[in-house]
Amino acid sequence: MSLTDEQSKRYSRHILLPEIGIAGQEKLLNSNILIIGTGGLGSPTAMYLTAAGIGHIGLVDSDCVELSNLQRQIVHLTKDIGKAKVLSAKETLNEMTPAADIITYNEMITANNITDIINNKNYDFIIDCTDNFPTKFLINDACVLLHKPFSHAGIRRFEGQSMTYVPGKGPCYRCIFKNPPPPEVVPPARQTGVLGVMGGIIGSIQATEAIKYILGIGNLLTGSLLTYNALSMQFRKIKISANDDCAICGTNPSITKIMTCHNI
Repeated sequence: MSLTDEQSKRYSRHILLPEIGIAGQEKLLNSNILIIGTGGLGSPTAMYLTAAGIGHIGLVDSDCVELSNLQRQIVHLTKDIGKAKVLSAKETLNEMTPAADIITYNEMITANNITDIINNKNYDFIIDCTDNFPTKFLINDACVLLHKPFSHAGIRRFEGQSMTYVPGKGPCYRCIFKNPPPPEVVPPARQTGVLGVMGGIIGSIQATEAIKYILGIGNLLTGSLLTYNALSMQFRKIKISANDDCAICGTNPSITKIMTCHNI
């Protein structure tokens, strides 16, 4: 494809970058990215990827917009309270970039539908923007078994973390965190709170990783866990290695099919 005059103007600051240029922008416009969760992390991730020119973006979420969401979930507005989050997000994203193809899945991601959703558009990159551990493990396992790269992230209180999995190029989420922790060990953000801007900081990192993967530039967070503390204003990049005993990507995996992951 060749860029239209409108696209050349819209993405002119990308095109000026030698690492992107016209060819790179065309890659972005032809790419398919799936975002699971349209909350604190998914909001900025979806907005920046849409603004960057990702041509096809899938959004998965079964929730509706609530007043308490608006402190951090910037893709939703006050007028959207009560509306399905994926539809609210789609409206905002298409107001930003009318040509973007936003595909919505107004359903909870489960072991029964995750394969069909990922294969629906043969998504190039998956982004985990969920807020609970069983779903994070489910996404990891599905991506490993389906050979799909994905970005993991999590936020809580004043802290956040992110890593990127690329098949054959580093550890998966299970290599670091073997199983979902018991709920009482790591309570959800609705019980502990979260600084609103944490989603913007960590979600922007996820969007950056997706863009770099599509373009094949820079160094991804493969083999590294990036952590951030807003109170100390410190980033740490922790080196991590693949675990030969990992239950799903190890030498002798015990998990060979996609299944629901439970807290244990």
